[in-house]
Amino acid sequence: MLIVVTGPPGAGKSSHIRAHAKPTDIVIDLDLMALAMAGPGADHHDHHPALLRVVHRARQAAIHEAEQVMGTVDVWIIHTMPQAKARARYKRLGARIVTVDPGEAIVRQRVRDMRQPAMEAVVTRWYRDRRKGGSRPVTRQASRAW
Repeated sequence: MLIVVTGPPGAGKSSHIRAHAKPTDIVIDLDLMALAMAGPGADHHDHHPALLRVVHRARQAAIHEAEQVMGTVDVWIIHTMPQAKARARYKRLGARIVTVDPGEAIVRQRVRDMRQPAMEAVVTRWYRDRRKGGSRPVTRQASRAW
Protein backbone atom coordinates (compact mmCIF):
# COMPACT_ATOMS: atom_id res chain seq x y z
CA MET A 1 0.00 0.00 0.00
CA LEU A 2 1.06 3.58 -0.64
CA ILE A 3 0.61 6.02 2.23
CA VAL A 4 1.23 9.69 1.46
CA VAL A 5 1.74 11.84 4.54
CA THR A 6 1.05 15.54 4.08
CA GLY A 7 1.02 18.50 6.41
CA PRO A 8 2.71 21.81 7.04
CA PRO A 9 6.36 22.10 8.08
CA GLY A 10 6.77 21.15 11.73
CA ALA A 11 3.47 19.27 11.92
CA GLY A 12 5.02 15.92 12.82
CA LYS A 13 4.93 14.04 9.51
CA SER A 14 8.19 12.18 10.18
CA SER A 15 7.10 11.43 13.74
CA HIS A 16 3.82 10.02 12.44
CA ILE A 17 5.70 7.67 10.15
CA ARG A 18 8.11 6.60 12.91
CA ALA A 19 5.07 5.77 15.06
CA HIS A 20 3.23 3.78 12.38
CA ALA A 21 5.62 2.31 9.81
CA LYS A 22 7.07 -1.16 10.13
CA PRO A 23 10.81 -1.90 9.81
CA THR A 24 10.18 -3.56 6.44
CA ASP A 25 8.33 -0.54 5.03
CA ILE A 26 9.92 1.90 2.60
CA VAL A 27 10.00 5.53 3.79
CA ILE A 28 10.72 8.33 1.33
CA ASP A 29 11.44 11.46 3.35
CA LEU A 30 13.21 14.33 1.56
CA ASP A 31 14.79 15.68 4.77
CA LEU A 32 16.21 12.28 5.72
CA MET A 33 17.50 11.78 2.18
CA ALA A 34 19.17 15.20 2.28
CA LEU A 35 20.82 14.40 5.60
CA ALA A 36 22.10 11.12 4.20
CA MET A 37 23.63 12.94 1.23
CA ALA A 38 24.92 16.02 3.06
CA GLY A 39 28.24 16.50 4.75
CA PRO A 40 28.77 16.01 8.49
CA GLY A 41 26.94 18.46 10.72
CA ALA A 42 24.37 19.49 8.10
CA ASP A 43 21.17 21.12 9.32
CA HIS A 44 18.12 18.83 9.37
CA HIS A 45 15.92 21.23 7.43
CA ASP A 46 18.00 24.01 5.85
CA HIS A 47 19.51 22.43 2.73
CA HIS A 48 21.80 24.00 0.15
CA PRO A 49 20.08 24.44 -3.27
CA ALA A 50 22.62 22.17 -5.00
CA LEU A 51 21.93 19.41 -2.49
CA LEU A 52 18.18 19.88 -2.89
CA ARG A 53 18.47 19.50 -6.65
CA VAL A 54 20.24 16.14 -6.25
CA VAL A 55 17.87 15.00 -3.51
CA HIS A 56 14.73 15.88 -5.50
CA ARG A 57 15.98 13.77 -8.41
CA ALA A 58 16.86 10.91 -6.07
CA ARG A 59 13.43 11.20 -4.44
CA GLN A 60 11.68 10.90 -7.81
CA ALA A 61 13.77 7.84 -8.65
CA ALA A 62 12.98 6.32 -5.24
CA ILE A 63 9.25 6.91 -5.71
CA HIS A 64 9.35 5.32 -9.15
CA GLU A 65 11.17 2.24 -7.85
CA ALA A 66 8.94 2.00 -4.77
CA GLU A 67 5.87 1.93 -7.01
CA GLN A 68 7.20 -1.33 -8.43
CA VAL A 69 7.19 -3.06 -5.02
CA MET A 70 4.06 -1.56 -3.41
CA GLY A 71 2.32 -4.91 -3.58
CA THR A 72 4.89 -6.53 -1.28
CA VAL A 73 5.67 -3.74 1.23
CA ASP A 74 4.06 -0.54 2.39
CA VAL A 75 5.53 2.65 0.97
CA TRP A 76 5.37 5.91 2.94
CA ILE A 77 6.00 9.20 1.15
CA ILE A 78 6.19 12.57 2.86
CA HIS A 79 4.81 15.17 0.50
CA THR A 80 4.09 18.48 2.21
CA MET A 81 1.94 20.05 -0.52
CA PRO A 82 1.24 17.72 -3.43
CA GLN A 83 0.01 19.63 -6.46
CA ALA A 84 -2.79 18.41 -8.75
CA LYS A 85 -0.52 16.21 -10.91
CA ALA A 86 0.93 14.43 -7.87
CA ARG A 87 -2.50 14.04 -6.25
CA ALA A 88 -3.83 12.48 -9.47
CA ARG A 89 -0.87 10.08 -9.58
CA TYR A 90 -1.38 9.09 -5.94
CA LYS A 91 -5.09 8.53 -6.61
CA ARG A 92 -4.31 6.28 -9.60
CA LEU A 93 -2.01 4.28 -7.34
CA GLY A 94 -4.73 3.88 -4.71
CA ALA A 95 -2.81 5.81 -2.08
CA ARG A 96 -4.10 6.48 1.38
CA ILE A 97 -3.58 10.16 2.19
CA VAL A 98 -2.85 11.11 5.79
CA THR A 99 -2.72 14.77 6.73
CA VAL A 100 -0.88 15.54 9.95
CA ASP A 101 -1.93 18.90 11.35
CA PRO A 102 -1.78 19.64 15.07
CA GLY A 103 -3.17 23.12 14.39
CA GLU A 104 -1.82 26.33 12.91
CA ALA A 105 -0.81 27.92 16.23
CA ILE A 106 1.26 24.88 17.22
CA VAL A 107 2.86 24.62 13.79
CA ARG A 108 3.78 28.31 13.72
CA GLN A 109 5.36 28.06 17.17
CA ARG A 110 7.37 24.99 16.17
CA VAL A 111 8.59 26.70 13.00
CA ARG A 112 9.62 29.81 14.97
CA ASP A 113 11.46 27.64 17.50
CA MET A 114 13.09 25.07 15.26
CA ARG A 115 13.14 26.03 11.58
CA GLN A 116 14.61 28.70 9.37
CA PRO A 117 12.48 31.86 8.89
CA ALA A 118 11.69 31.00 5.23
CA MET A 119 9.48 28.15 6.47
CA GLU A 120 6.95 30.70 7.77
CA ALA A 121 5.95 31.38 4.15
CA VAL A 122 5.51 27.64 3.49
CA VAL A 123 3.25 27.37 6.54
CA THR A 124 1.17 30.32 5.31
CA ARG A 125 0.87 28.78 1.85
CA TRP A 126 -0.05 25.35 3.27
CA TYR A 127 -2.90 26.72 5.39
CA ARG A 128 -4.12 29.03 2.60
CA ASP A 129 -4.20 26.10 0.15
CA ARG A 130 -5.89 23.89 2.73
CA ARG A 131 -8.65 26.45 3.25
CA LYS A 132 -9.22 26.57 -0.51
CA GLY A 133 -9.10 22.79 -0.94
CA GLY A 134 -11.81 21.78 1.50
CA SER A 135 -11.62 18.86 3.86
CA ARG A 136 -9.03 16.12 3.83
CA PRO A 137 -8.32 13.36 6.35
CA VAL A 138 -6.48 14.91 9.28
CA THR A 139 -4.46 13.37 12.08
CA ARG A 140 -4.46 15.88 14.91
CA GLN A 141 -1.59 14.38 16.82
CA ALA A 142 0.85 16.12 19.08
CA SER A 143 3.53 14.05 17.28
CA ARG A 144 6.24 14.48 19.90
CA ALA A 145 7.35 16.72 22.71
CA TRP A 146 8.87 19.82 21.15
